[in-house]
Amino acid sequence: MTASSRTLAAVVVTFNRLDKLKDTLAALLAVGPHQLHHLLVVDNACTDDTADWLATQGDPRLEVLRLTTNTGGAGGFEAGMRRVVRDHDPDWIVVMDDDGRPAPGALASFHQSASEDWEAVVSAVTYPDGRICPFNRPGMNPFAGGGPLHLGPQAYDGPTRAVEIASFVGLFISRRAIQTVGYPDGSLFVYGDDGMYTLRITQAGLRMGFLPHIRFEHDCGTFAGLEGRLQPAWKIYYYHRNLMLFYRQAAGARFWFLLPPLLAKWALKVRLYPGQRRLFARLVARAVRHALVRRTGTDHAALLAETDRATERAVELKKGR
Repeated sequence: MTASSRTLAAVVVTFNRLDKLKDTLAALLAVGPHQLHHLLVVDNACTDDTADWLATQGDPRLEVLRLTTNTGGAGGFEAGMRRVVRDHDPDWIVVMDDDGRPAPGALASFHQSASEDWEAVVSAVTYPDGRICPFNRPGMNPFAGGGPLHLGPQAYDGPTRAVEIASFVGLFISRRAIQTVGYPDGSLFVYGDDGMYTLRITQAGLRMGFLPHIRFEHDCGTFAGLEGRLQPAWKIYYYHRNLMLFYRQAAGARFWFLLPPLLAKWALKVRLYPGQRRLFARLVARAVRHALVRRTGTDHAALLAETDRATERAVELKKGR
């Protein structure tokens, strides 16, 4: 198959960030159908003006899948990829959040690359100002002796190279990869679903390449000003549960030797949550229990209500001092 004959579809997952979504769709739809055949936006039960705005868009390549509940990024990517494969069966799918978008020329670079050498292709992701986005750095499985978990800055100016783990911003996934390993685990909700999915691809013996000349921009601020804390508080649960699940997958039997120092490290993080220390400890303890029995599919609405109540109580106590 030649580069010009490949069909590429994009899946964008969005939740209440219409301003960023507009920029992302503009960047994607700026190219012709020969570069982007189809674009599916997964509306994760947005409560802002996203649905109304999407209904006014006229590009025939644009399709909207509106979910009835917020399933998180993981649920959105699973639902979106399933729909695109079912209805369009493209050769490749590129995935991103609503705040991640291709830099000018990125899709052309993908089509011009030797993507037949790989079953998945990873982009170089930076902030809008050009700095490397730290939580979108691809890497290797350190427990398999492959190298560092995250590549260093020098890799962004280097040649194409194989990697084993990547994020869902600017990840190109081939039909063969999907046929081999299936879809992301939507029950994970958020955090780590991309690392676990890409590791499944490479653990299945498929090849994933980091092509640093394919550039994506991630206009995000997840940890801005939080000094290592996760906010809102419900994120504490998903982050720690899914990180432990990722370590179990990556480390195999060695995970049990990793567990004690990991738990000690997490216990020290309680100092980052003044006023929420009990809540932090409760959420991490639950995350650990659920990860050990591989329990996912948490009731997000119930978790959100619980953390909102605890946060409100903490605020009231602080005011009463």
